[in-house]
Amino acid sequence: MVGGGRDAFIGGVHRMAMRLDGKIDLVAGSFSSNAEKSRLSGEDLLLDPSRVYPDYSTMAERELTLPVGERIDFVSIVTPNRTHVPVAKAFLQNGFNVVCDKPLAFNLEEALDLQQIVGKTGKVFALTHNYTGYPMVKEARELVRRGDLGNLLKVVVEYPQGWLINPIDAEGKKQAAWRTNPEQAGASSCVGDIGTHAENLTRYITGLEIDEICAEFTTFVKGRRLEDDANMLVRFKGGAKGVLYASQISVGEENSLSIRVYGTKASLEWHQEDPNDLIVKYGEAPRRTYRRGNSYLSGVAQRFSRIPAGHPEGFIEGFANIYLEAARAIEAEANGQPIPADCDFPTVKDGVEGMLFIATAVKSAKGGAVWTRMSNAR
Repeated sequence: MVGGGRDAFIGGVHRMAMRLDGKIDLVAGSFSSNAEKSRLSGEDLLLDPSRVYPDYSTMAERELTLPVGERIDFVSIVTPNRTHVPVAKAFLQNGFNVVCDKPLAFNLEEALDLQQIVGKTGKVFALTHNYTGYPMVKEARELVRRGDLGNLLKVVVEYPQGWLINPIDAEGKKQAAWRTNPEQAGASSCVGDIGTHAENLTRYITGLEIDEICAEFTTFVKGRRLEDDANMLVRFKGGAKGVLYASQISVGEENSLSIRVYGTKASLEWHQEDPNDLIVKYGEAPRRTYRRGNSYLSGVAQRFSRIPAGHPEGFIEGFANIYLEAARAIEAEANGQPIPADCDFPTVKDGVEGMLFIATAVKSAKGGAVWTRMSNAR
């Protein structure tokens, strides 16, 4: 692991998730840009001190000198946005597979460069858009693929949070400070951090590709350098329409990602804070609620459930499903076998699409909320 040392929220989440199915052990890391903090974090995690490194470059180089079977099989990158690509490059070019937190890169140019490197090396690259790992999200995608909703007409997706309503970034709260700092986060805060999840969830469930975006960004908290609220109208290729909003100043909201997809036959609705339910609505029939863990679900949804119906699964398990699928791919790669065709995890391509989405939204907002074509942002 690179990043995720003491006081880092997401690193702990990744460690819990990767260990959940007994397929992955954490054996090495560079857990902070501060060498002493990295060392202490390694102690916390009971790692061999010789495999706790002062920086990621040293880690990549020294791990490569270890015999096959002893060196790491992949690296998990859980650093702020600006370092995702440099770290990923260092390990890919030394022959290691990569799992990386989202968004993929600091900007679109970096993302496109990294996509080329992944292609050249042929290594496994997984991106942890964790909400695609939820069983009922996978069931929603299956319903769309089967045609149960008919032709898709409209998507409404939202991701409101309220944690940045006060200037805690200016007060030094680490998790807030880097997300609102353009030198660390890139051109966007709210859209880059959570809006990308909304875009990725939409594309994963519906298969729709965005054609144009009309975006308005607002910075409500005085002195903040990046937006803390974003509202977008979306035109999809093929004619469907969408509304996407992301907000970090919606007081009282916690992590309220939700999506509604409307088709000519039916619609569906899923809420991240109630992840085990999927609601399907009809014009001339009672609505249905599909629940995780039941035998009436598709084989895909059942495959990604671990415990019987009635026992809640959620955030950690969503991450774990991505790690589980990445582990299948990495095991195949290590054994010189083709990656299983049914492996289901976000890839570098999904990361590039996310960065293109950010770039398009930023361009639209800076232009005064004008309609902007996705391809124009490249």
